[in-house]
Amino acid sequence: MDTKKFRIWIDADSCPVQVRDLTVRFALRLKIPLKFVANHDIPFKKNELFEMIVCENEKDAADNYIVENANPEDLVITRDIPLASRLVDKKIAVINDRGCVFTETNIAEKLATRNLHYMLMENGSLPDIKRSGTFGKKELNLFANSLDRELQKKIKAYN
Repeated sequence: MDTKKFRIWIDADSCPVQVRDLTVRFALRLKIPLKFVANHDIPFKKNELFEMIVCENEKDAADNYIVENANPEDLVITRDIPLASRLVDKKIAVINDRGCVFTETNIAEKLATRNLHYMLMENGSLPDIKRSGTFGKKELNLFANSLDRELQKKIKAYN
């Protein structure tokens, strides 16, 4: 199976280890190139299909790299909603680490909700919540199902 027509990108700075490991297993099994992008080195299983791209330690450097280098054929994994919005605008498939597929239909609402939460936190109306709850077996299963669906779409479209 020639799946080199598309790549998987991981916004690796905040991606849970379980998600990175699961994505590595999918990429190995399907022989899909995988790009880890972060502002520091991220440990991962070394393989000729995998690449670690370390960006400058500046705000949005990794995000900007992904936006500039990902193609509409690719799949990006990120929990960063503003990054997801930029990618959706470029017609690039995006999922988060909990299995949510970001689309033209839902990205504006997700971005508005995120911005509202940040505004409420900044003015003290909402506690500063850095994480969106626990990450366990249920969340990993939701991610795995979404990853499998999105990869199958890519394989059908580009092979």
